[in-house]
Amino acid sequence: MRFIKMHGAGNDYVYVDLFTERLSMEPERLAPLISDRHFGVGGDGLVLICPSDVADARMRMFNADGSEGEMCGNAIRCVAKYVAENLRKGAKSLRVATEAGIKTIELFYDGSKVERARVDMGAPILKPSEIPTSLRAGGEDAPVVDLPVVALKLDFDKELGADAESFARSPLTCVSMGNPHCVIFVDEITDELTLDCGPKIERSLENFPKKVNVEFAEIVSRGELKMRVWERGSGETLACGTGTCATVVAAILSGRTDNRVLARLRGGDLEIEWDRDGNSVFMTGPATEVFRGELDERALRWTTGD
Repeated sequence: MRFIKMHGAGNDYVYVDLFTERLSMEPERLAPLISDRHFGVGGDGLVLICPSDVADARMRMFNADGSEGEMCGNAIRCVAKYVAENLRKGAKSLRVATEAGIKTIELFYDGSKVERARVDMGAPILKPSEIPTSLRAGGEDAPVVDLPVVALKLDFDKELGADAESFARSPLTCVSMGNPHCVIFVDEITDELTLDCGPKIERSLENFPKKVNVEFAEIVSRGELKMRVWERGSGETLACGTGTCATVVAAILSGRTDNRVLARLRGGDLEIEWDRDGNSVFMTGPATEVFRGELDERALRWTTGD
């Protein structure tokens, strides 16, 4: 099976072109095997580039644990790059179908290669039941904005020790960009927050019945923030497109930033703009092809004893 390795700001996936290739096993089973960084190709998950009757292509993305995600902002830029360079050569814009709807992507070239892409990520979802989250900050439909972390009713003493009480007062905001996000603003992002508290929040089904992506953010200025992401089903990733959009929406809603923000992630920078009039969030960032290869899927089966 032939594959392409690509990343958007370090958020790396293994891509398979199902216009030409066929899978010999279910993608839910293949994703953990091919994502393994020792025995597989290595990546944050598996992305399938599929034919579509309603768009230029369809994207299906699977996290490293085999769970299927609704949307990935970094992956969709890479899908658009591949389609524009290989299937719809020279296209200036594309429409890609996802589990979160059809997204429109504007492409920016360096010669014949797509270097960057701008994605219309659509409107943020703020109604708690549609995110979904059981958290409430007022009426049933009121957005959950700047609710203190203590509302999660989770104990972080083991993870943070003496800093747990301070963290419990940190403000959180819940947003969906087609998938659920819990954005927490802190004075300083640490490994303990990201790697220890992140998974605990992700898996708190009493708060987030479909689990949740967790973002920790530091405000730098009205037009800039820093963040790290604990991604549902994959662990910490170097970038998360939907998570970055959700974080900027949370920052704007709470008055911390203006409507256009440069987000600095461990894998690179993403530019986010929320058009409040049209109610669309636009994300601009890089799309990079690293290498192509051919996979002997029997080797993956062998490593797991199948």
